Amino acid sequence: MVGKKFTIGWLLRGIFLWFIVFVMIFPLFHMVAVSISETTAVMSGKISFIPKGVNFDVYAKILADPSIYNAYFNTIVYTVVGVAIALFVLTTGAYALSKKRCPFGKQLNILVLITMFFSGGMIPGFLAINWLGMYNTIWAIVLPTAFTAYNMIIMRSFFAAYPAEIEESGRLDGLTDIGVLWYLVLPTSTAVLATIGLFVAVSQWNSFQAPLLYLQDSSKYPLQIILRQIVMQSITESQGTMGESAKGTQFAEDAIKYGTILVSIVPIIAVYPFLQKYFVKGVMIGSVKG
Repeated sequence: MVGKKFTIGWLLRGIFLWFIVFVMIFPLFHMVAVSISETTAVMSGKISFIPKGVNFDVYAKILADPSIYNAYFNTIVYTVVGVAIALFVLTTGAYALSKKRCPFGKQLNILVLITMFFSGGMIPGFLAINWLGMYNTIWAIVLPTAFTAYNMIIMRSFFAAYPAEIEESGRLDGLTDIGVLWYLVLPTSTAVLATIGLFVAVSQWNSFQAPLLYLQDSSKYPLQIILRQIVMQSITESQGTMGESAKGTQFAEDAIKYGTILVSIVPIIAVYPFLQKYFVKGVMIGSVKG
């Protein structure tokens, strides 16, 4: 009887997990199917997750825009520089705040928590960026997002749980706090560094509002801004085409939207498998211990 209940329980868990997987994967397959299907099939609105015919005109239209390659380069630069600066700021700040001997450590931790609930807002942020001379520069994109309270708390909790004996052994060998962090702590903190790096990279890659507010030169636009322009241009063209029904126009717009989404998320999807083994471990260590 116990074995039967155990088997049924595992069967129900398996069904539930497969249902979750289907719910998460179906939108991706649906977008791929719509974006590569024949135009008539897309306009019929009957595509689920199996494409009908093969048509890469949507991707040809997206990739035909010469500005998209420059936008890809800009996005990669913003992401790489943003991740490097964020990891430096978060690592040094979190390591210091994780130590009880840190001057004003309690007060600084409270200030970090306050930023999770209150912010200056859009207009003060714009005025600050402009006053600091960062408007229309890369620094307006990468510096404001270098520090976030959530990422800081994860790293601080990780460093607070780090074995004190290892740090003491380094100090006995003559290492300073910076030396202990660089030579002992960081080499054994791959999980949390990869996790926070992935958080920052995804946020930077998908950044839309900051470039829209702080960048004026179109040659500095990231991928998200250019893709939005392509979508808006395609919608305008489709709405101006004569002889199309409203329903058909809407499905044509969806094909363009899905194509741009896939073009933008492919690099992140490609990077994630290499960091997956560190991801769960880093999140759990940083969130459970503290």
